[in-house]
Amino acid sequence: MSTVEQQLDDLKAEITSELPSDISVSSVKYEGPEVVVYTRDPKEFAQQGDLIRKLASKLRKRITVRPDPSVLARPDEAREQIMNVIPEEAGVTDLDFHADTGEVVIEAEKPGMVIGRHGSTLREITKSVGWTPEVVRTPPIESSTVSNVRSFLKQERDERRDILEKVGRQIHREEMSDDEYVRITTLGCCREVGRASFIISTPETRILVDCGDKPGAEGEVPYLHAPEALGAGPQTIDAVVLTHAHLDHSALIPLLFKYGYDGPIYCTEPTRDLMGLLTLDYLDVAAKEGRTPPYDSEQVREAIKHCIPLEYGDVTDIAPDVKLTFHNAGHILGSAVSHFHIGDGLYNVAFSGDIHYEDTRLFNGAVNDFPRVETLVLESTYGGRNDYQTDQEDSEEKLKEVINETYDKGGKVLIPAFAVGRSQEIMLVLEEAMRNGDIPEMPVHLDGMIWEATAIHTTYPEYLRDDLRDRIFHEDENPFLAEEFNHIDGGEEERQDVADGEPCIILSTSGMVTGGPIMSWLSHIGPDPDSTMVFVGYQAQGTLGRRIQSGWDEIPTSEVGAMGNGGGRGTLELNVDVETVDGFSGHADRAGLENFVRTMNPRPEKVLCVHGDERSTQDLSSALYHEFDMRTFAPKNLETFRFL
Repeated sequence: MSTVEQQLDDLKAEITSELPSDISVSSVKYEGPEVVVYTRDPKEFAQQGDLIRKLASKLRKRITVRPDPSVLARPDEAREQIMNVIPEEAGVTDLDFHADTGEVVIEAEKPGMVIGRHGSTLREITKSVGWTPEVVRTPPIESSTVSNVRSFLKQERDERRDILEKVGRQIHREEMSDDEYVRITTLGCCREVGRASFIISTPETRILVDCGDKPGAEGEVPYLHAPEALGAGPQTIDAVVLTHAHLDHSALIPLLFKYGYDGPIYCTEPTRDLMGLLTLDYLDVAAKEGRTPPYDSEQVREAIKHCIPLEYGDVTDIAPDVKLTFHNAGHILGSAVSHFHIGDGLYNVAFSGDIHYEDTRLFNGAVNDFPRVETLVLESTYGGRNDYQTDQEDSEEKLKEVINETYDKGGKVLIPAFAVGRSQEIMLVLEEAMRNGDIPEMPVHLDGMIWEATAIHTTYPEYLRDDLRDRIFHEDENPFLAEEFNHIDGGEEERQDVADGEPCIILSTSGMVTGGPIMSWLSHIGPDPDSTMVFVGYQAQGTLGRRIQSGWDEIPTSEVGAMGNGGGRGTLELNVDVETVDGFSGHADRAGLENFVRTMNPRPEKVLCVHGDERSTQDLSSALYHEFDMRTFAPKNLETFRFL
């Protein structure tokens, strides 16, 4: 008998010994990081509300209880009984029964009312019909991404369960080595912004953290071919951890599946959906620009199929010697500071990913409260000596001032913005400013993926700032449904109508002016001296956004490309005013990064400053060393750090 089979038999015996005599256990399986207990007595299980929690606490594992399929009520009978249990105001929109696992997926406008206080309604459902309920939110704004991901995962349910069982066996395999070490290898984003990627190695396990591209630098990818990385093939990687969905962290994750990786991707649920949205758009933009994409949509689907979503604060086994916990990073929807607990108290590493330390309109500030962290891998985008951002309130005042001045001239305000994060932050500012009369009411046109990304935000309000979450729960107060917002979906003809029309605000991707519909808006709005182009996010070296921000007033029409009216030879004159409004960045500034470290208790022994240009990483590394008397590094790509 294999070691894993023996473990499962032992677990079954231990669980049975802990249960009352009237509750039986049919079988016990590993599915990913969870222990799944099948029982012929689901109703009795449900009557003892604390039983699962006590079992999980004793076994120190995540436990899910499912009914043995032989004891389930028929779906047509169960449907009626479930609807009788759930309050009508929960707004149930769909019930989907899966007899093979005994689960019923309940989609509702107000999932909290389906769950009930401390899960009381869920237990009542199981007591009534035996089925195990799983609850998902009906998006307040229809999202094709959320709908497609849910449909795809439903369609691939059988294969996904096979994947989870395989992953579960890998996680719970017997440890083979007596060695003790932890190594971190830098594969990208060191002394540069973009192509984030790292390998954590122990004697048992190799984990890839992020795998992104470099904005504005075609062909610059992480050093995946290096012997320390995937030189022996992606199959040598046990797990992938994705901190968030921005392309400089996620773009090349589907590529791993092209070359044979078939393991898990750990991320939050919104990160999974946003990764799907952004990587498919990445392929679309590449095709429009005549580039050969590095993978196709089939690999994006494979990546989604292999995602194992985790919630903030859940401690999860992802390898025999590694536990992972995600915490809110405050950067974009679902972004996570990733804490790795290695061995039995042996060593702890935290990867900040991208963080915003202070609260914003969208998110609570980044969490830095960990039991222990010996080494912190810290982003340094704004780590330079003088990288202090304007206070957000002052930034909002400046933005309103620019909008009012442009409106008075009869011009339009063009804001290049990332679809995910900055756009929603700006939308909240504009909605409040118009509601309070700080700027005139006018159309706000949303182009590119911004509307779809906004719909995904409203699907996961539990990841947003507390007061915003409450407003989204009340449809008449949902700020993203304000009548000023207009989704551009009519293509070039609609853009021309907007350009010829009255004063308005245009939010368009891409945020660094590296492609997408912003190129078309440049050709429409760029020559107009009465209009203003406002940068509200980071512009990386080498991007067209950075060049315009630095004073370029003529652009080769070849740069505008297929999305605009340019192409071929010649130049496009930019007569628009160009303004930069700091303070809306999703990244912590120098003070925020220092405060993130200052308020950690205990503080880390070592800090690796990454994800910033050479000056920023070195400045921050030096400052942290002098201020906190800790060992700090500004590593280069392809360096390996051995701890212990």
